[in-house]
Amino acid sequence: MSSSTLGLGNANSTGATVSVATEGRSIGVLLVLAPIILLVTYVTSMLLPAIPLIQKDFATTATTAAWITTGFLIVGTGVSPLFGKLGDVYGKKRMIMMALVCFTIGVGLAGFSTSIYMLVITMAVAGVGYAILPLALGIVSDLFPEEKVAMMQGVIMATAAVGGTLGLVGGSYVVQTLGWQYLLYTALVGSVALVALAAAFLKETLKSGQARVDYSGAFTLMGGVALLLVYLSEGQSLGWLSYENLAFLVLGLVLTSSFFVLEHGRASPLIQLGLLRVRNVFVANIAGIIAGLVNYLLFFGFVYYAELPQPFGLGFSILSTGLALLPATVAMIVVGPIMGRVVAKSGPKPVLLMGSSALVLGMLLFIFNRASTFGIVMDAVVSSVGIVCMLVPIVNMVTSSLPKQNASTGVGINWMLQNLGKSIGPILATVFLTAYADSVTHLPSSLAFNAIFTLGIGFAVVVAITSLATENYFFGDRRPTVDSG
Repeated sequence: MSSSTLGLGNANSTGATVSVATEGRSIGVLLVLAPIILLVTYVTSMLLPAIPLIQKDFATTATTAAWITTGFLIVGTGVSPLFGKLGDVYGKKRMIMMALVCFTIGVGLAGFSTSIYMLVITMAVAGVGYAILPLALGIVSDLFPEEKVAMMQGVIMATAAVGGTLGLVGGSYVVQTLGWQYLLYTALVGSVALVALAAAFLKETLKSGQARVDYSGAFTLMGGVALLLVYLSEGQSLGWLSYENLAFLVLGLVLTSSFFVLEHGRASPLIQLGLLRVRNVFVANIAGIIAGLVNYLLFFGFVYYAELPQPFGLGFSILSTGLALLPATVAMIVVGPIMGRVVAKSGPKPVLLMGSSALVLGMLLFIFNRASTFGIVMDAVVSSVGIVCMLVPIVNMVTSSLPKQNASTGVGINWMLQNLGKSIGPILATVFLTAYADSVTHLPSSLAFNAIFTLGIGFAVVVAITSLATENYFFGDRRPTVDSG
């Protein structure tokens, strides 16, 4: 087993000479990456308001129609570690271009779908584009000076959050005025333009030079995680304990466990398992899955409460709900880069504690202050600030604790875990919405939402406790030496 010197300034520890672009060119690359991330995350949510209409147009079931977005998420989550590894080995620009081309082809064909199955399959192809985010974070880590990496990562994470909200708002408007096909037509135009922009202005960064990629390990992990996501997605329709759905769960657990067994002795693993045991990487992965869970637990609770008829909710339309989330989105845009600068100066631990504390406050506000539009808007702002304060240090802990040749792979795995958490969040919310339904109307009572936000407080406290294990660092500090075997 070998030891790797991990931490800030790790490019030197590998003996690799990293060619860093000028500050102006680096900013230019960020200006290309940001709209790509914005478009991909916009597409993840833009079709949500159109699902009932698509179901009607194709005369299909709600379960089948839901696979339009489920397939996109499962594919994107599954391929993220592999694309991260390929980016580390062959170049991140090359893999971003490949993912963006797949995204463009998928979105383009989806707009001309003649059946629900064609729409589901083409959107699954487009889901490959979801793997761009960890690659973009890797490019930022390669290009910018260490003291500015966290701030630029904050820009990327905030942009991703903006795309999701804009998808809900823009999707609602386009569906109401033009029809759901035009969502895909406009996304196609944007993606074609971004392919050309990326080809012209993105610059290739660090490559590891490693010749082999462990495809069998990658596909084992992809298959395992995909089956776990299928189990989580189909639980409501098939039943959590049905034999059919349990088969997805068992096989998913077997494949995921097999990945860790098989990787241990391989000469060129997807990622050295010892690197996942590095303290800050381990903390970031635990915090990442919880942050993803709480993010979508909060989002699901907010949307459901806002759209329920009074007096059970506020009676918003889908478009009004999206607009109510816009101030929180603006707050994330502003706070993300600021928290990146704070991470650079004070380290990730204080920011993780700050984020979990803000999230606890936001959830408490949702319990006691949600009777008005202004109230839930302010609650969402505080909670969203808490979430972005957690996400920025989580990402930076991964990229700053791994050798450069493993950074995108590590972020891809963290992104996969965040998405796994996102799939669990709505399920937990649904449990409370069902358990605390009004006996007359069968609509969720106030107790259901109190339970959802109380659970969110509990998870935020878990993040705070977990963050105490963080080995805090400051840029310019020497990285600790750990066993990577």
